[in-house]
Amino acid sequence: MSPNISCLIYDMDGLLLDTEGIYTEVTQQIVGEYGKVFDWSVKEKIIGRRSIQAAEIIVESLDLPISPQDYLDSRKDVLLEKFKDTAALPGAKEMTTHFFDLGIPQALATSSSSPMFEAKFEKHKKWFSQFTQIVRGDDPELKEGKPAPDIFLLAANRVGVDPAECLVFEDAPTGTEAALAAGMSVVVVPDPNMDHCHYKNASQIISSLKDFDPEYWGLPKFAESI
Repeated sequence: MSPNISCLIYDMDGLLLDTEGIYTEVTQQIVGEYGKVFDWSVKEKIIGRRSIQAAEIIVESLDLPISPQDYLDSRKDVLLEKFKDTAALPGAKEMTTHFFDLGIPQALATSSSSPMFEAKFEKHKKWFSQFTQIVRGDDPELKEGKPAPDIFLLAANRVGVDPAECLVFEDAPTGTEAALAAGMSVVVVPDPNMDHCHYKNASQIISSLKDFDPEYWGLPKFAESI
């Protein structure tokens, strides 16, 4: 039996916004200068993590002769420019609009830092106004990033709902682990390259937000297919 869901919480990158390809392109440009290749074996370790954590993994995994902070500094301006034209992923706007129109609280819990978030947010201000709360990776009240549950618990607390009544949407193993650790249910829309074994404890796995069935979770159905 599904829990009583009173709030929806979304990850952003790779779930609502099509940013993963941009991250991959820019990362390869940087590591390529040192004769390295940013392949899936490294990328799967960093999806969903805060910037500094991801940078540490990249620098260590590829044995780069720079510090994690140097890596972040070298990519900042390029990412900020590219993120200004970030597109929504299939079904994302339609889904959040459906629940917004019904008055169901929704929150965003993203590992993105404020500067990166603002660049992605610029094109989607009206859409993102649907979220009751937005928690970013550098929020001063956030102690630990995903896979710790902190970001989801903080979002639920600010919305004013019981974590057990929250349904999280994620694409990353770290985010899935964080949601489960927070005592929440989690629907996963994984990267096509990611082995589903990383999501073995997820409440549900779907291939796209367009495949989400609200009625399965006791929520009002979509008026028409999204």
